[in-house]
Amino acid sequence: MIELPAEELGPLLRRRKVSPVELVRACLQQIEKLNPQVQAFLTVTGERALAAAREAEEEIRRGRYRGPLHGIPYAPKDILATKGIRTTNGSRVTAEWVPEYESTVTERLGAAGAILVGKLNLLEFAMGSGQRGLVAPARNPWSLAHSPSGSSSGSGAALEARMVPLTVGTDTGESIRGPAKSCGVVGLKPTYGRVSREGVTALSWTLDHVGPMARTVGDVAAMFAVMAGAKERSGVGVKGLRIGVAEGHFFEHLIPEVARALRAAMGELEKLGAERVEVKVENAAMASPALSVILGAESASVHAERLRESAGLMDPLVRERLEANSLYSAMDYIHALRVRTVMKAEMRRVLAGCDAVLLPAGNPAPLLEEEIVETDLPPAVARAPRPDVMNLANLTGIPALVLPCGFTAGPPALPIGMQLWAKPFGEAMLFRIGQAYQGVTDWHQRAPGMVG
Repeated sequence: MIELPAEELGPLLRRRKVSPVELVRACLQQIEKLNPQVQAFLTVTGERALAAAREAEEEIRRGRYRGPLHGIPYAPKDILATKGIRTTNGSRVTAEWVPEYESTVTERLGAAGAILVGKLNLLEFAMGSGQRGLVAPARNPWSLAHSPSGSSSGSGAALEARMVPLTVGTDTGESIRGPAKSCGVVGLKPTYGRVSREGVTALSWTLDHVGPMARTVGDVAAMFAVMAGAKERSGVGVKGLRIGVAEGHFFEHLIPEVARALRAAMGELEKLGAERVEVKVENAAMASPALSVILGAESASVHAERLRESAGLMDPLVRERLEANSLYSAMDYIHALRVRTVMKAEMRRVLAGCDAVLLPAGNPAPLLEEEIVETDLPPAVARAPRPDVMNLANLTGIPALVLPCGFTAGPPALPIGMQLWAKPFGEAMLFRIGQAYQGVTDWHQRAPGMVG
């Protein structure tokens, strides 16, 4: 049962072939079995979830079916406020905070009948090192020695460990799409502002996004419709669509296996009738430095009071980053905003000539210990170059979708992800292309050995 996506579970629940109570119990059993290894959940709300499941079962029995998420278990990143349930932000600073209000996203999911079963691990305040947060870092179900990536680490790991079929993450630089890539699941960073951030602890208010994560594009689309409050009507198939491939900058520092997988994915789309279009994003390398300044200045403002009053409880790296970020000047910030304006215009130009852009989602998951050591390196120490594939979408606010498109040879075999970008408010186009691709591939159906 837990291996099925929500789009298959929903009809079974509606026809009463599967009970919401049975489904929630199966998820709770999987959490109990695997969470000690994976560390995806910070809080499990078992009794509350079972009560909600019994209510959903009775509503469905009476013909009061609310829609495709009714009776489906889910879990949000523990940065979304949940009324009466502690919301830790992955930090000792807010470890005992129990909000008196609900985030808009969890409120909407609850109104659609989705059942919250707990809250998920993350990097502290969505910016920590991953090793000195509230608890141990989440681990990748494909290989416990590897990172699930962050900051929505628990959101990716819980999905691939089959603990829940749906999760919610946040993305300021790559924090939904990185875990989606590393764990072999699907993650959407919506158009900026398309999904409400009310009740979500801020990191950078002009860069933060909230988005759905699941194992299929169809499930992500169903969640997005609820979270955004608007159903997306997308076409079927990719025949006649123009898909831009931006090699150059975005393919730099990729390992050969990833580059081959991306080209093979584009080949599958071409077989389905899509047209490949070569595109170039001018000055793409400007995006990440500009994003770093904006994120840095805004995060220092957001957390100024916590830094003054609770610095001793923070991950030392979080404290160090916030202290350094407070040194950005107004001129630095304004220059970065001007770069954003330039890059928004550039993406309008690029996307005017195609329906979507296909690019990598980065290299496969790194070893967790190596990632932590590299994160803690002082700025003066050179880091291994990484693909710069994520930040431009956050800086410009365009929607971006990541889904699995292969595996490394291993051992261990690790997921490889592809990324799609579209015009602002073009989520339906991303779903259309992603569903067409998943219709002819099975990467999203594969499960880690620990799942059994």
